[in-house]
Amino acid sequence: MCVSYHKEKMIFILLLLLFITSCVSGTFVVNVTQASYQAEENQNITLEWTFSSRRDTSLRSISTICQLFTESRPHVLFHLHQGVESPESQDPQFAGRVQWDKDVLTEGRLTLHVSRLRTSDSGFYVCDILVTPDGTDSRRCSLNVTAAEELKPQRPESPQAETGVWVTVGVLAAVLVLCVVCIWKVCIPRFKRRTYIAAAAIQMESSSEKQTIRTNMCPSESEHEVRLSNI
Repeated sequence: MCVSYHKEKMIFILLLLLFITSCVSGTFVVNVTQASYQAEENQNITLEWTFSSRRDTSLRSISTICQLFTESRPHVLFHLHQGVESPESQDPQFAGRVQWDKDVLTEGRLTLHVSRLRTSDSGFYVCDILVTPDGTDSRRCSLNVTAAEELKPQRPESPQAETGVWVTVGVLAAVLVLCVVCIWKVCIPRFKRRTYIAAAAIQMESSSEKQTIRTNMCPSESEHEVRLSNI
């Protein structure tokens, strides 16, 4: 409770100091480099504010508090008091996710890098910047973080669908076996029979040709008798 009270008191004092200084000086101006930002969940983004500064502006002369305003309540994004960061003032929502560029702050640029964005980071970001003795001013920008598109999980097959697949496989297997049996019982015997008939025909043709050759080579008995009488 004491830490929370101390945190709220420090923020209140800083805001009060910013308000009082803004009434005294009107030459100090803060701007945003971009009025609105669009990002996706889990991405990183850089928010930037610029302000008028002198060449001799020191880091200790700069104080700032940046907050996210949503419908529920404000959230402290970044708190810098006289050049020193105050992480105890930061909202737990942004713990470990905000970094700032120290080197460019004295040049008039407040750059905040927010990593691993969440949809709850959407809203208006307001930075109140105080530079002593120049003055104070504030500007706001908006950020809209959309949910990342997730791959839709594949629907598991129902037991009925799996049973239907196995039934289809069984029917196809039965048809295949039936076709093999038909080929073995019908087609193969016919093929063997045709082969046997063709072989027999070839053998008979061959025997007929051999008989014809023998007939032409052997002389008849009458021709043999005529030859004997002539001797």
